[in-house]
Amino acid sequence: MTDLSGFPITRRWPPQNPGILQLYSLTTPNGIKVSAMLEETGLPYEAHRISFADKDQFTPEFLSLNPNNKIPAILDPDGPGGQPIGLFESGAILVYLAEKTGRFLSDDPATRYETLQWLMFQMGGVGPMFGQLGWFTKGDGKEIDDPRPRDRYVGETARLLGVLDRHLEGRRFIMGADYSIADIATFPWLRTLLEFYEAGDETGWRDLANLPAYYDRCMARPASRRAVKIPPAPGG
Repeated sequence: MTDLSGFPITRRWPPQNPGILQLYSLTTPNGIKVSAMLEETGLPYEAHRISFADKDQFTPEFLSLNPNNKIPAILDPDGPGGQPIGLFESGAILVYLAEKTGRFLSDDPATRYETLQWLMFQMGGVGPMFGQLGWFTKGDGKEIDDPRPRDRYVGETARLLGVLDRHLEGRRFIMGADYSIADIATFPWLRTLLEFYEAGDETGWRDLANLPAYYDRCMARPASRRAVKIPPAPGG
């Protein structure tokens, strides 16, 4: 049996089956990225809920795996060379899982780098900017009277949506016909913008020619529908 006792996180969240991948996450957009990838690939895994309400992300056990106190993180007992590996940062985890399974990231060098380019676009632009907008629509920022900070993030979110919308002209997915980690990284943030932040109208969603249908295609995938509920809410 695989021994994961050297990883302190397993003391707080003991694995039922230490021989399969352990996911430490929550149903935030970054968390959904990794659960969607795991559901798409069919890799066996256990999902452990990291409760923000209970400040689980600040416990010594969680910090031993991710010193940046963010979800998601994984612990794979079958890492490179058959040795266990722990990873954090959703983009890095997506690349790791793509290489581990040989799926959703092309072996063709040009296509691979173009896919990584759009993954970085999400990591460096879509996630941070949408998240800032969310703070001004659902967080403490909505109490700020000065409209300029909110307007900045509304405008930048609309700009990023426009970049994606133009790129998707004539394409089913970001890389064309094939679904990839670029899509898996992006659709959870579109979902959050529309369903949680409720900021579609003010960022021009209805005026976009390609993104709405693209989003529907991503969300229609069975793995996507499962991923948005992993890890399940208490009692769910």
